Amino acid sequence: MKGLTRHPSGLYLLFTVEMWERFSYYGMRALLIFYLTKSFVDGGLGIDEKSASLIYGIFTGLVYFTPIIGGWLADRFLGQRLSIEIGAFTMMLGQFCLAAEQSTTTLFAGLTLLIIGNGFFKPNISVIVGQLYEPHDRRIDSAFTIFYMGINIGALFAPLVTGFLAKNYCYRAGFMAAGIGLLLGLITYMALGNRLLGDHGKLIKSTGSADDDSRKNAPLTKTEKDRTASIFIITFFVIFFFAGFEQAGSSLSLYADKFIDRSIGSWEMPASWFQSINPLFIVLLAPLFSWLWKSLSMSGKEPSIVMKMGSGMVLLGVGFLFMVGAVSERGGSEDAAVKASIWWIVLTYLTHTIGELCLSPIGLSMVSRLAPVKLASLLMGVWLMSSFFANILGGWVASMVGDVGALEIFGGIACVCIFLGAIMFGINKKLTSMMHLDEV
Repeated sequence: MKGLTRHPSGLYLLFTVEMWERFSYYGMRALLIFYLTKSFVDGGLGIDEKSASLIYGIFTGLVYFTPIIGGWLADRFLGQRLSIEIGAFTMMLGQFCLAAEQSTTTLFAGLTLLIIGNGFFKPNISVIVGQLYEPHDRRIDSAFTIFYMGINIGALFAPLVTGFLAKNYCYRAGFMAAGIGLLLGLITYMALGNRLLGDHGKLIKSTGSADDDSRKNAPLTKTEKDRTASIFIITFFVIFFFAGFEQAGSSLSLYADKFIDRSIGSWEMPASWFQSINPLFIVLLAPLFSWLWKSLSMSGKEPSIVMKMGSGMVLLGVGFLFMVGAVSERGGSEDAAVKASIWWIVLTYLTHTIGELCLSPIGLSMVSRLAPVKLASLLMGVWLMSSFFANILGGWVASMVGDVGALEIFGGIACVCIFLGAIMFGINKKLTSMMHLDEV
């Protein structure tokens, strides 16, 4: 405990606020595909699965697009602190809008408010975490690890709470709980922000030195150009990773709802609860992976960035092979009475989580280490934009399950991901040399 107290108190405030915001988002996301597709009598909107998957993909894609705009507005006009308040309040209104009435009007109004609010919130809270520390403070990696745990704690419990409410009451009750989560986070932030964060995140104009200006305006060196190119190349591969990974909230959820045996004795697990498996495995496995990379580094055996991320891509593909197993166990039947074992989807999520730990945090670290100073914000925006394209692509893929078949979709994703992972292994030496890691 003594080591933990060395962090600024503001970190734990931001941890708490982010936990409640992620509780709200993932609680809503766990219900969204079911709310779209279930019949009106069952509390849903009765939208066909193809259209619902497209709506889901476009929504989750735009959630990753608006942070670029929100970050720009915060940097120039609003400051991070005010932007977080605007974002949290707007998202809270969006959740309450979803809870207000069972209609497509409130659906699209609510999703629009969530997209706008997320743009203000998402890029700015992590910026303030970084501002709490000096540039070379060795505690910063530990700080972001603590912050990341807040994200996953919120994501772990959210589907359990909102899924329980949706199953036992109605979907609108789940959305109401998501909105209340944001309200609690916003109240905490506004009550303690000035005391624990000081001036961090407030828009305070300062004049940079002439040396800073000349460095920002200088043309890119050969090394910086190589590093920038390597970021773009890896980002291209990452689009396909997250297009597959984000099937969790669409095609995998729909398949689990209809074709996975969710019975445990006489009790049937809500399909939305499967959304808690990934964050549970993250909480359990993240410390292990942190130790693993550190141990391999000390022994001189740590894989390169490209090899780690290529492994993540292959593992995602292997995860979908378990879903191929689930479809095969059922003989490809369209009869919902024929169920596959729950262990297929648990193994899918476990393998996907291991793949995520090999790729996602490694990618964020890569961009922060390699991006030239003058392009740092832009290239982080490019990284976030990969999730925008990935979710749009993922929504389109999920919408094709009804036309093409689950076996073909899951098997196709597996083959593409394993193939792309193999390509990353093949270009490992070239990409690693382009990163000039010995000069970082």
